[in-house]
Amino acid sequence: MLVHLKPAATTPAPAPRPPRRWVKPVAIGFAIVAVVGALAGWRVMQSREPAKKNADKVVLEFAPSDVAVVEERELSRSIAFAGSLAPVTQTTVKTVVPGTLTQVLVREGQTVAAGQLMATINAVDLQSKLDAQSAALEEAKARLSIADKNRANNKQLLNQKFISQNAFDTTQSVWEAADASVRNNEAQVRLARKAVADARIVAPFAGIVARRMVNAGESVGVDGSLFQLVDLAHMEIEAPAPASEIPAVRVGQDVRFAVDGFAGRSFKGRVERINPTADPNSRSIMLYISVANPEGELKGGMFAKGQIVLGRSAPAPVIPASALRDEAGQAYVYTVENGEIRKRAVKVGFSAPQDGMVEVQSGLEKGLAVVSARLSNLKPGTPAVLKPAAPAPAPKEG
Repeated sequence: MLVHLKPAATTPAPAPRPPRRWVKPVAIGFAIVAVVGALAGWRVMQSREPAKKNADKVVLEFAPSDVAVVEERELSRSIAFAGSLAPVTQTTVKTVVPGTLTQVLVREGQTVAAGQLMATINAVDLQSKLDAQSAALEEAKARLSIADKNRANNKQLLNQKFISQNAFDTTQSVWEAADASVRNNEAQVRLARKAVADARIVAPFAGIVARRMVNAGESVGVDGSLFQLVDLAHMEIEAPAPASEIPAVRVGQDVRFAVDGFAGRSFKGRVERINPTADPNSRSIMLYISVANPEGELKGGMFAKGQIVLGRSAPAPVIPASALRDEAGQAYVYTVENGEIRKRAVKVGFSAPQDGMVEVQSGLEKGLAVVSARLSNLKPGTPAVLKPAAPAPAPKEG
């Protein structure tokens, strides 16, 4: 039996797909979109950069202590000095005669007038000597009176040739001896009288008792120290000055000084004398500055510090020396004008180192604000503002 086998059924092959013609246009579209987006983003970034730069730009803020306002005034050039105050008139009252003090009438700090009694010495012995000398004087005068009469009589006898010239000469010699004795006793009386007067210790001038060195009952000898007396109406400062500065110092120049204990107060004086020689050790020259002190406020031994004014400038714009800067020999300053830093070249003149100020001859006007603080990296054109001063605190209510 024949079996006819049927061939197995086969899967027909798939038909070929048509080509993808849409791929390229889509890719090109995406590329265009990407380019446009990038360009738009770049433009946005470019537009934001100035804003960012403006946001990052620093504005300098200056405190009142960092700036100074240009003002117009005169400057003075001076040299500093320091020295102690001392009364021009002062003395130590001493004894002239020895003895025992019976009275001491003044104490330290007491004001006395010229001729006022300050102490007394027991004058009993001195008075006895005065009495004895006075008696001797009277005796001498009596002898002189007799000798004078004898001389007159003998003169007549000599003229009448009743006595010789030798006899008259003897009478004349007796008279001369009597006259000399009178004059000698008069001198002794004056000395004794002065000794009695010297037992009374009086003030040689008006002043203040600075020191009392004795008490009643003490014995004192000749030239013994009793009191120290000072006159505070006229004071003097002895101040050494460098020899290099002396050529600019003149007698009569004004002096301003301060004294410890008188906070914020200034006193006046004038150069009275200049020592002609320098100290061999310090090479400084001593200046003597007179100070009027009519009220007696200044005391001896107080320490004074001040300035001797050597010269003054005419009124002109002035600024602190700390505001000056230098570049290649050209002085300049930084100012704050119209909200920004500016650089101005200036010409300086008179300087006052003691005040820290300099005169500006050109380049600045009165009222400008200059940077006086020593700040670095300042650049012209940088925005800047001035910080207002803090208000004064309100007074507390009681």
